[in-house]
Amino acid sequence: MGSLAKRIAAQRAFFNRDRTKPLAFRLAMLGRLETRIREQEDAILAALRLDLSKSRAEAYMTELALVYGELREARRKLRIWARTERVRGSLASFPARNFIYREPYGAVLILAPWNYPFYLSIAPLIAAIAAGNCAIVKCSEESVHTSALIRKLLRAVFPASFVYCTAPDTDHEELLRQRYDYIFFTGSPRVGKIVMRAASEHLTPVTLELGGKSPCIVDESADIKLAARRIAWGKFLNAGQTCIAVDYVLVQRRVKAALVQALAAEIERRYHKAEQRESYPKIINRRHYERLVGLIAAEKEVIGGAMNERTEKIAPTLLPEADFDHTCMQEEIFGPLLPIIAYDELETAIGEIKAREKPLACYIFTRDKRKAEGLIRKLSFGGGCVNDVLLQIGNHCLPFGGVGNSGMGVYHGRYGFETFSHMKAVVKNTGFPDLPFRYAPFDEGKWKLLKKFL
Repeated sequence: MGSLAKRIAAQRAFFNRDRTKPLAFRLAMLGRLETRIREQEDAILAALRLDLSKSRAEAYMTELALVYGELREARRKLRIWARTERVRGSLASFPARNFIYREPYGAVLILAPWNYPFYLSIAPLIAAIAAGNCAIVKCSEESVHTSALIRKLLRAVFPASFVYCTAPDTDHEELLRQRYDYIFFTGSPRVGKIVMRAASEHLTPVTLELGGKSPCIVDESADIKLAARRIAWGKFLNAGQTCIAVDYVLVQRRVKAALVQALAAEIERRYHKAEQRESYPKIINRRHYERLVGLIAAEKEVIGGAMNERTEKIAPTLLPEADFDHTCMQEEIFGPLLPIIAYDELETAIGEIKAREKPLACYIFTRDKRKAEGLIRKLSFGGGCVNDVLLQIGNHCLPFGGVGNSGMGVYHGRYGFETFSHMKAVVKNTGFPDLPFRYAPFDEGKWKLLKKFL
């Protein structure tokens, strides 16, 4: 038995002794985790700067603040979430009482990405602990400093028989060869398929938080300056390396020139010479940097796009003459490049979106409430905003997740607790009354009774 298999076996033994099930234990573990994170806050921010060149303000807003919110919500609401729930009975179960028990799965695997390496490692772990599971955490080997810090932090807080963080360079094949009780993966659709295939060998349930080309629709009634300001903020946060970032803009042709001008003004105002600024995030590695450079080179019309090869930074870039057949529209961009495509009729734009894989997010800028409602109902996507971007990820009362190619399953707040919990249905009956028509032999008289009452 390999070392990883031994770790998982130790976690199963720990779990099977019911050590993780008492709410007092779960709350204590969440409290210990929060205390350690707050003690290590400066070190976490420093690691994020080394990996992605994130400023302290951006790193706190997009990583630590969200983690603190998840911890606060779980610690406040756990006793309510975990209550045994009595539900209405039916004639078939009369006169018994009916309940739902929420129980942890056991030993779960959490596979985290590099783009928000702290938040996307710790947020699902909070949900797994709140639900009463043991966990194996695998951080990305791309975010070297943050992954090393998380591993050190988790080893200081938890025994390995409860939570264990593997080395970032742990072999993926070995990792996925093991048997888990649940797998939670955040990453690309390509790798998500690999994870799902591996999980199928043991019929292990999965949550897949993936990505896709998330559109932003801007119609002629929109507040163009507001739309530009918010689109630029959401797109260029973390240098575009955000799974729910606007991937491309579909703008009504009448207002396209105004939107492009407003976006260019926003970039000049807020991201002037961004490729030279310390506070502007870098592209995670050379491979992704060169991929993005290639996407820019394939376009004839480019606004912005200055590059710093030494620091692997690319300034915000507008691609104002993009179209659906361009190279930049063939894959998720995951960088600070924003294709802008004009449309004449809204139904045409809807058709283009529907012709592609379902996106993780969709954003709509319009002053027409009926039009916004119509788009929400016509388009399938994981989540989104009207007249804003990204905000759906920051509310712990909203489920976060994809649909179709952009993922399956949801988390955040109570939804994360539910994801890592099995809902066990239990019927509690008594000895009286013991209705005779349920028992054999099933003659014509019983058939008539069953037809009448059931």
